[in-house]
Amino acid sequence: MEESKRVIKIHRPDLDEKVFFFGMGVTISVPLTLFVYQYTDILLIGFDPFLIAFFSRVIFAPFVEEFAKVYPLFYRHGETEKAIFDLSLIVGLGFGIVELLTYIFILNVPLIYRIPGVFFHPASTAIIGYGIAKKRPLPYYLIAVMLHLTNNFVSLTNPNPLIGSVLVVSITVFIAWYLRKDVKNDVLIQ
Repeated sequence: MEESKRVIKIHRPDLDEKVFFFGMGVTISVPLTLFVYQYTDILLIGFDPFLIAFFSRVIFAPFVEEFAKVYPLFYRHGETEKAIFDLSLIVGLGFGIVELLTYIFILNVPLIYRIPGVFFHPASTAIIGYGIAKKRPLPYYLIAVMLHLTNNFVSLTNPNPLIGSVLVVSITVFIAWYLRKDVKNDVLIQ
């Protein structure tokens, strides 16, 4: 008796798909975050300005931003772990670039203070992407949230926020780099 064989073609995202996911970081993740923020600010009216900044930027922002960045990845099926990880980096980069431009051109924050975010957002999103690829998104989402919370806390409370931020961003990038070594290029069967 002859054994039947099944061939599964490995899907590797091409340039068009990578551009699409970069665009998702820009057009879906950023507006979703801003939409939720408008309600947070309304709820905090009347509080001390430091408390508003603390709750909005340190507590609330990490949960919202980390979810918003990986939201476009949840529809992915039949991808390799590596593809999910790489697409999460791309979505995070789209988010990070828009955040950089927003802070510089709309909020007039000096460029030097926003450069770490361009590295942080792809790395933190990749950490969650790793969790999605391994079918364990919640623990990796919480790791990314805690790193984001730490970074925002250091930025808000430290007299020289750049030094603390560079340290947290470096740790985040290292974790993403370390996890990337564990992703496989095998097909994930859903």
